[in-house]
Amino acid sequence: MTDSIMTDPVILPREAHPISRGMLDPDSLKVLYRLHRSGYKAYLVGGRVRDLLLGRTPKAFDIGTDATPEQVKKLFRNCWLVGRRFRLAHVRFGPANVVEVATFRRHPDAEELPENPDDHFHFVQNVFGTPKEDAFRRDFTINALFYNIADFTVVDWVGGLEDLRARRLRVIGDPRVRFTEDPVRMLRALEFAARLDFHLDPEADAALREKAPLLLQAAPARVREEVMELFRHRVSAPVLRSCRETGLLPFLIPDYEADDATLQLLAAIDQRTAAGHPPSEHLALCGLYLAHFLDACPVERGLQLTEVVKKAGHALTAHTRHFSIAAGIRAHARDLMTTVWRLLRGRGGRGERRFLRHPGTREAIELLELWCRATGEHGELVAQWREALAALTPDGRHPPREEPAAEGQRKPRRRRRRRRKKAGAPSAEQE
Repeated sequence: MTDSIMTDPVILPREAHPISRGMLDPDSLKVLYRLHRSGYKAYLVGGRVRDLLLGRTPKAFDIGTDATPEQVKKLFRNCWLVGRRFRLAHVRFGPANVVEVATFRRHPDAEELPENPDDHFHFVQNVFGTPKEDAFRRDFTINALFYNIADFTVVDWVGGLEDLRARRLRVIGDPRVRFTEDPVRMLRALEFAARLDFHLDPEADAALREKAPLLLQAAPARVREEVMELFRHRVSAPVLRSCRETGLLPFLIPDYEADDATLQLLAAIDQRTAAGHPPSEHLALCGLYLAHFLDACPVERGLQLTEVVKKAGHALTAHTRHFSIAAGIRAHARDLMTTVWRLLRGRGGRGERRFLRHPGTREAIELLELWCRATGEHGELVAQWREALAALTPDGRHPPREEPAAEGQRKPRRRRRRRRKKAGAPSAEQE
């Protein structure tokens, strides 16, 4: 569907949709009403409207307006302007709540572009427009719906309401062109399809398979953040499975393959996240590479620990270099995978008590449990290690460190150990 096809929007009146002001954040309502009463258009925009129509709870509420960032700043004393390439207004209500206000934007005409190509991106991101132009600038139809605070209607310029009913993810405009403009949209398409349990529009699916190599041109830092979003949204397993099926995976993570065991482990990590345990990046790395590492280091081979540590680091090297991941995160993931390998060797090893007291052992046992849940193996071994860990103290925690003496209370003096005289050494009296 193109701009020329749809000249008038579909407008749902208040009685035809489930969104009410009670569903909105009170601070967002304050911003919407002040903009409206000051004579500006004020819409709740994007994925927030989509989530409310689907009965989901948005994490934040973004606002679109025809007021410029400077005009928004004049209306709110608690407003700060942020961004260089994409100018936004952040209205702060306390340290935790920030309402983001963006001015409607549009694609510039060819004659409007600056002569210097290096300035194009900055200029394109800051050409102000109408609500209709802003809707057609967005990526997917379901993310281009507006809620108008003036009359409580839902405004649809791009056919997003129809796609919501069909549970279909469709790109606005020609998918091949839009994926060429921003290759990361291909990954976002698979992410939204997995998060919402939607199916990908056939035209978008064909374009994704054709344009997959373009993902190598995307900035690694941005791809790295999008990959972590998969873990935060609990869809790392289904999205990477879709990446494998569509041929996107080797361009998402160069020279990477995900076998079934890896996908099952990622599914277990997604379940852990859904249970209220936010994923760390080092755990995500372990999820991606633990199966590769264990294939290279079978426990039954009896490798030396130094060689195992080296192989664990080698399994992560290409990924961490490509995405410029900090050495500390890489070391944490390497040590965690190495500790899982030590756990798989079983109990009774030398220095077991000291090994159990190490702060990283508990996390490794948890990762081993996720691995066992994914593979269906070693369940008894996990139980044995948990019993051993619980035996350290009655509540299963690591022994607490010695507390410092209270103020005004003398710390007991440590008894000094007397040095033993060597045989035949003269005493002071003999000297």
